[in-house]
Amino acid sequence: MQEQAEQEPEAEVELSFPVQMSASLLYDYLIHHAYTGSSGILGTCFGILGLIAYAKTHFILYLILGIVLILYLPVNLRYRASLQMLQPVMKQPLNYEFSEKGITVSQGETRQSVRWEQCTKAVSTSLSIVVYTGKNNASVFPRKQLGGQLTDLLAVIAKYMDPKKVKIRY
Repeated sequence: MQEQAEQEPEAEVELSFPVQMSASLLYDYLIHHAYTGSSGILGTCFGILGLIAYAKTHFILYLILGIVLILYLPVNLRYRASLQMLQPVMKQPLNYEFSEKGITVSQGETRQSVRWEQCTKAVSTSLSIVVYTGKNNASVFPRKQLGGQLTDLLAVIAKYMDPKKVKIRY
């Protein structure tokens, strides 16, 4: 997210809530991000082809290659999620505010904002609502932590984001 460079008049906050990330929430996001992209899908397809080749030829190298290609990504993503959760910034909750200007996230003295026009897409996973603010940057909003504010969040996203960019299943 980009920092607000100039002082603009404050927009009225429509919705705000804190989010405490966990390794399982981060893993859920990383898995969704990886397997909706070409590298995750291709890796799995080549792994399956390796298993099929093993079934036909009984050449052990195909079996090993297939298993490695299928298991590498999820195991690596689980490790990366747990490693990222060790960072001090992940130990404290992030406070999100939504207004007509965009999304503002703060933690302690740090405050960053992104305008709605910069949001590239909004998607849902089994555990979260995810708003992408770039190709590899996103804000993750856990469904359980939102509770009754989930429908409010969905309404704000629907109100300010282009409908073509929103792919959320309730």
